[in-house]
Amino acid sequence: MSREYAEGKIKQALKAHGGNIALARKQVMLWAHDDAALLRAIAAPHLDGIIAYQVERVASGRAELEKRNPEKAKAAPKKEEDNFGVDLLRAVAASDATVFGYDSPITPKRKAASKQHIDAIHKMASLSRNIKKKK
Repeated sequence: MSREYAEGKIKQALKAHGGNIALARKQVMLWAHDDAALLRAIAAPHLDGIIAYQVERVASGRAELEKRNPEKAKAAPKKEEDNFGVDLLRAVAASDATVFGYDSPITPKRKAASKQHIDAIHKMASLSRNIKKKK
């Protein structure tokens, strides 16, 4: 019931704002502030992740550090493992990235086509020209 309730309210907000997603989002936020059932319906699928994050935060001591030094907690340096996603994106976007299967980032030059291959292409091209001329 709760999922259907949330979906119904979201549809109602979208209809009220002519399909404008940003305005519908604001409307649902306002309703959720006053409607505990709507808030629970929206948050329920995410509750496991929220709780896991908060438990890990308290267990690791980050919560205590944030209380003592709120400014330092915001500017805490990230661990190297936290930059994995950014490093992965940089590697994918790099123009000199190593191609899988090659030892060198330089792609080997293609060899010239064989005479047999060139003759076959010319034969196919001449056949297609002859067919077009007959029509």
